[in-house]
Amino acid sequence: MKFSPKDSATLAKIGVFSLLDLALALPKSYDDLSVKDEPNTGENTVLIECNSASRRANGMLIISAFCLSWECEIKIVIFNAKSWHHSVFKIGKQMFIHGKSDNAYGAWQFVNPKIVTKVGEIIPKYKNALTDAATQKLISNYISKQALLDEGLSENEAEFLMQIHQNDQNSVRLVQNLEENENGLEILKFVEIYNYLRKLKAKKMDFKAQIYPLNDISSWLSTLPFAPTNDQIKALDDIKADLSSPLARRRVVMGDVGSGKTLIILGAALLNYPRTSYLMVPTSILADQIYAEAVRLLPEFMNILEVKGGEKSLNLEGAHLVIGTHALLYHDLTPSNLIMVDEQHRFGSNQREKINALTQCGEYRAHFVQFSATPIPRTLSLIQSELVNFSFLKQMPYEKHIHTLILQNAGFEGFMSHLKREIDKGNQAIIVYPLVEQSEKLIYQSVEEAAPFWQAKFSGVYVTHGRDKEKEEILLKFRDNGSLLITTTVVEVGISLPRLSIILIVGAERMGLASLHQLRGRVGRNGGEGWCYLYTKLKQAPERLKEFAQTLDGFKVAGIDLKNRQGGDLLDGSVQHGATFSWYDYEEDITERAKSRAQNFADTQTSSEIKF
Repeated sequence: MKFSPKDSATLAKIGVFSLLDLALALPKSYDDLSVKDEPNTGENTVLIECNSASRRANGMLIISAFCLSWECEIKIVIFNAKSWHHSVFKIGKQMFIHGKSDNAYGAWQFVNPKIVTKVGEIIPKYKNALTDAATQKLISNYISKQALLDEGLSENEAEFLMQIHQNDQNSVRLVQNLEENENGLEILKFVEIYNYLRKLKAKKMDFKAQIYPLNDISSWLSTLPFAPTNDQIKALDDIKADLSSPLARRRVVMGDVGSGKTLIILGAALLNYPRTSYLMVPTSILADQIYAEAVRLLPEFMNILEVKGGEKSLNLEGAHLVIGTHALLYHDLTPSNLIMVDEQHRFGSNQREKINALTQCGEYRAHFVQFSATPIPRTLSLIQSELVNFSFLKQMPYEKHIHTLILQNAGFEGFMSHLKREIDKGNQAIIVYPLVEQSEKLIYQSVEEAAPFWQAKFSGVYVTHGRDKEKEEILLKFRDNGSLLITTTVVEVGISLPRLSIILIVGAERMGLASLHQLRGRVGRNGGEGWCYLYTKLKQAPERLKEFAQTLDGFKVAGIDLKNRQGGDLLDGSVQHGATFSWYDYEEDITERAKSRAQNFADTQTSSEIKF
């Protein structure tokens, strides 16, 4: 069912764009105007007859009345009484009032009650930009059991929502006791995520892609100097299927630091040979590393080109894999059917728009593969897979030997001894501070404040941060010659440090677990032993840090992060965290059922449109 143009504009003001949006606009409370025949505390509607009224100097009006409904004397208190109050509450006049009643000073009392004309009604109260009457009218105009069934809801789900919108005593009980009503709460959770998935499906657009014969990479895989994991093989098979599709595919390849995403990049480019593939990465250090791996692992017939910032013109003729930073976006690139981006969230919105434009080539679109070392929980991947396809790299080419320890002041001396032993072995360490400069609002030191302490204790100390124009050069010097790096989270992504065995994160409780996991992934590369210290000045370490310290699985970490921070506005990406939903709480089983129902509904709608 569609809304009329006028009602669509009105409903858009309160964020309602679908029939299920409107069905989920539940009352926050009710004015129950049914007359109660016995005294009780709470909201009540009663018939009264005024006996007397007296006005106080502070503007208060005190009315003595006989409550005909309860057959007892009551008092009515009006604060800041207006002139019309005096004319309404006349001696001997009978009327219905509604308001909160309470037994005070030995008598029943109503404070600031309303005069009631529609006795017996139960009026729903909504919290939105429309009047309660306007909201109720729209709901009664559009919401019916048949309309809900036509949206794919079950009999039970449609009936439950209709009971809430019935606006009777049962509706009041349902809304007031939702938290205790497990069945009702589950229905609301299901309908909410089902409605959301339907919106995502409607948002997805299909574009044509050109189909080319693909290069066979099986012999290349069999001659690599290491055995690819099953997850890597599966991801390459996924990309092979994408490249064979007549529709442009968008895929996210997701895996922890060290899970082997570079192999997927190289394999995808080799599948696409001899056509040009582009890879864009956030830092030139990362571009250098991937270029070096491409030269080492790809066959000699692959022409690999690295593009650095500052180059005025490019000769892309004959290039099969072009690797670069965002500098790529500012050149006229030859059309490609495969665009790859690593850690896209690190690029600005303007750069992401340019990336999107790069995938367009006349009536065709390029296949787009995004790589991310920030795993997300399975529930979020189920939701987002309405817009993109996912490949997960959960297997590691080597076993991780990383110890995660929460460090407080009492353990600092032991940490320093451990740090010296590791540096004496020729290993490296990083100390990550929350800020570059001193801050009066923060109880932790900054990079600038802390650097002299470490420089006095150790040799080979390097200092850099995100605003440092020479940070990439300093990171390279540290990699080759340093023992200790004092920095901010600039090292979260982008440089391989094989000798790094210790990372200390200062003020760890201030950071999201995804960032902590990225930083932890810097140590113990290639199976070496590593230690991640989470330093906090809090007397009691937060529970989420304790949970984080107990697992190295990035997908489990993402689940902990989701539980603590919520999932954000997934539909338009404008909100990074904070609950999007009123009832749904990212339950995997509910998500799977809703996803299946949404797909069945879409299939039914498609088949009903086919004409024979």
